[in-house]
Amino acid sequence: MRVEPLTCSIGAELRDVNLADAARDDGLFSDIRALLLQHKVLFLRDQDISRAEHVAFARRFGELEDHPVAGSDPEHPGLVQIYKSPDQPMDRYENAWHTDATWRDAPPMGCVLRCVECPPIGGDTMWANMALAYENLPAHIKEQIAGLRARHSIEASFGAAMPVEKRLALKAQYPDAEHPVVRTHPETGEKILFVNAFTTHFTNYHTPERVRFGQDANPGASQLLNFLISQATIPEYQVRWRWQKNSVAIWDNRSTQHYAVMDYPPCHRKMERAGIIGDNTY
Repeated sequence: MRVEPLTCSIGAELRDVNLADAARDDGLFSDIRALLLQHKVLFLRDQDISRAEHVAFARRFGELEDHPVAGSDPEHPGLVQIYKSPDQPMDRYENAWHTDATWRDAPPMGCVLRCVECPPIGGDTMWANMALAYENLPAHIKEQIAGLRARHSIEASFGAAMPVEKRLALKAQYPDAEHPVVRTHPETGEKILFVNAFTTHFTNYHTPERVRFGQDANPGASQLLNFLISQATIPEYQVRWRWQKNSVAIWDNRSTQHYAVMDYPPCHRKMERAGIIGDNTY
């Protein structure tokens, strides 16, 4: 297996390796897992593997989770089908910087995404290193956000366009989750800036230490949150991947955000993603 870093901050391409083999080979899988922690997102070409092999590899990281809105392959629970076509309107959720499913109390540990069909041009995906984003924050911002917590909502994202009854039912099933603004990576110990497009507001900002008058709380809190969310857009923290059929991306969902560029209509784009159940944040 050859490892070729793609940028100075995030991402590496793995060559001369097959993920079906890695699902069966403990040593090879261990090497890939270590590289994932180092590079945060790994890329592979020419992975002509079956759905069963896709799922088998992803399950080496942990059990898989379904998505309450996006559909899964009926024969392979946990393999979410992200299919776009000229007949299906854009859903407006992928083309925002986000960490998958932070509206869960325990967001996914990571994901394995394979391209089934893609347009000849366009449809790239970008990832951002949110450990580096935190590391490079000004010292006074780090002090300001230490101990802050924030809400993450499926109701305000996937549920926003639903009829009110359906939206409220979705929220009842998946209440807003609360996470630290700076989470600790459970394996590397890195500090991660952990706010994204699913984040709605801080939950413990309005304290005497931060707020003298209402003007300090609003717009003060929203301006700070917008500044933090914007850090993912800094190119120095990013890698951009051009898809081909049977390309695969494996990413650590705890330390990254990603953005699917929707510049390809009216072409088809079919992706299949296995999301791995994660742990509660701290």
